[in-house]
Amino acid sequence: MIAHLNGDFETVDYLQDKSIRLYDNVENEEYPPHWHNAIEIIMPLISKYTVICSGKKYELGERDIMLIPAGKIHNLKAEPGRRLILLCDNKLVDGVPALPELRSVIAEPLVITEDNGVDIRRSLGHIMEEIYTLYFEANALADVYVYMKILSFLTRIKEYQLSKFRSDDSEKYSETIHRIFGYIEQNYMYDITLEDLAGIAGYSSCHFSRIFKKYSGTTFINFLNNRRISAAELLLLEENASVTDASARVGFSSLTTFNRVFKEINGCTPSEFKKLYRTARLS
Repeated sequence: MIAHLNGDFETVDYLQDKSIRLYDNVENEEYPPHWHNAIEIIMPLISKYTVICSGKKYELGERDIMLIPAGKIHNLKAEPGRRLILLCDNKLVDGVPALPELRSVIAEPLVITEDNGVDIRRSLGHIMEEIYTLYFEANALADVYVYMKILSFLTRIKEYQLSKFRSDDSEKYSETIHRIFGYIEQNYMYDITLEDLAGIAGYSSCHFSRIFKKYSGTTFINFLNNRRISAAELLLLEENASVTDASARVGFSSLTTFNRVFKEINGCTPSEFKKLYRTARLS
């Protein structure tokens, strides 16, 4: 299944003119630690499946679902059975003003099991089955439909997360955080602090930090850094873009910090990222 591995970096083997790849995987083969710039979704259909992601072991049962964000080191154990493995470009929600709230869904590894509830697992499973059917259809619009289903998949997860956030003030918080997400999307390239956003929201820094993490699933600084690095990746793919220029344009005042954060998120430095993609284009 891994076709192009450079060290621990995998260049995803998308089909021509596609940014999605779906495997109906039955191989009893171990896939070594690797990472890629794609979101990966795994759903075992027959037998369990073991995934090691960022050093943590996940035992997936039949119909459980795991989402692995781009840039996370992971390996898949050799086990008999059958599972759907979906890979899609991590720029899925970039550049679309209506979608910044989905960014938190693809920021950290996520597993949905029966413990999360039968309804959410069944709902996501049905969407995966619909993607499977559409992916292998000889239909000119199949890719469009698959893209829409993946967005539905992420949206359904976000709805589930928000349902766990319900309280008497949930509507007020939801509206406030949505406004904050929009502000970050428009201003991530500038110097934004937690205190700035707390002031905009009208809360103390401590209270705002708790709300933001509960609503988004991650801390403010992680959310901001992931947005900045995602934007930097696009800049680094430009032929003549320099690492220094990309760092400044996405809001990092220190090149050292940019390099460190980029490597924490993607597993490689910005320079290595440019080299890997240049190699991939020439292969």
